Amino acid sequence: MKIILKTFAILFLFINSSCKAQQMVQTPSDIYKLKANEHQFLNKPLKNLLKEIKPEIKIAYGTLDYPSYFSFRFISREEMSRKTLDGNVLGLYVYVKEDIKEWSHGTRPKEKEFIWTKEDAEKYGNFTVIRIRVSGKE
Repeated sequence: MKIILKTFAILFLFINSSCKAQQMVQTPSDIYKLKANEHQFLNKPLKNLLKEIKPEIKIAYGTLDYPSYFSFRFISREEMSRKTLDGNVLGLYVYVKEDIKEWSHGTRPKEKEFIWTKEDAEKYGNFTVIRIRVSGKE
C-alpha cells in the first residue's frame, strides 16, 4: 500500500511540474517573440505581457508622448553607456492607452529614476497595451 501511495505521489508531482507553461521570453534576444505574438497582448493589461518576460528588466522609463509608452532594457546603465557607441541597444517599447504622468513629470526619485520595480509592475500593471515595438539588436 505504501508503494502505491508513493508511486501516485511521485506521478502527481511529475505531472504537476511538467505541465507549467514556459515564459515566452527566456533571454533578451527572445523579445522579438513578443512582437510576433503581439495580438495576444493587445487591449490586455500590461501585467499579462510582463509575466511572459523572464530576464530582469534593468532599465525602464515611461514617456508621455501620444500614445504613452514604456521603454524596457535588459542591460545596466553602465553596459548601456558602453554599447551606445555602436548605437544598437536592444529595447522593448510597450505603448499603453493610459497616460504615464507620474513618470514623465519628474516625480520619481533620482536614484530610482530608471529602475523598474515590483511597485511599478503593480502600479502600471493594469494599463492597456495597444502596441509593441522592438528595436536594436543584442
